[in-house]
Amino acid sequence: MTITRRDFSRSVLAGLTAGTLVGTGGCGSSEGSETDAGTGGGDGGNACTLYPQQTAGPYYLDLDLLRRDIREGKPGTELSVVLRVQSAACSALKDLAVDLWHCDAEGVYSGFPGQLGGLDTTGLTFLRGTQVTDGDGIARFDSIYPGWYPGRTTHIHFRIHTSSTTEATSQLYFPENITEGIYAMSPYDVRGPKDTPNALDGIATANPPPLAMITGDASSRYVAEIVVTVG
Repeated sequence: MTITRRDFSRSVLAGLTAGTLVGTGGCGSSEGSETDAGTGGGDGGNACTLYPQQTAGPYYLDLDLLRRDIREGKPGTELSVVLRVQSAACSALKDLAVDLWHCDAEGVYSGFPGQLGGLDTTGLTFLRGTQVTDGDGIARFDSIYPGWYPGRTTHIHFRIHTSSTTEATSQLYFPENITEGIYAMSPYDVRGPKDTPNALDGIATANPPPLAMITGDASSRYVAEIVVTVG
């Protein structure tokens, strides 16, 4: 039987106490209350500092799509995304649903009209999915390195459901040298370098999180890892 995020939330999250789920309600919204999210990535410093909240942007979809491989055949440099979720006391938080979504190599998101080039991707679900944190607080996704679109640096969105009614939303960013090398290769090279570096991205710099720690290479796959502290 396929387990969905909503099934999971009902059967597991609803049974946890507020003390177990460190996140507490913040700003109310139609999608649930927001909690703070915490620090990680880069060299792993400040691992128990709250990761800054950032906007979900206009392209979030609650698809209830529980899967690790979100590629759906999209071309691009293979990338594993590893989010390690922990409390403000540095304790791993297991059994939390994590949504992840980003654009493809051409800067296009699935599920929405008005994409670059006038594309309408309504009904498509590429590069979107949900995973549940394991006993070490880790959620893993198999994806591709995201492309770029005008006005934004390279980024990945994520949302952590800290309970059935609270969540933490933010974005993951990459070192410039890694992005530069990948964008010089196919299929990214046809679009050339991105027009907005990390330092000039208004969202990234308004409340900047640490950059993801990147390992691996293009011949096998890259791994992007961050530690996200919620509180």
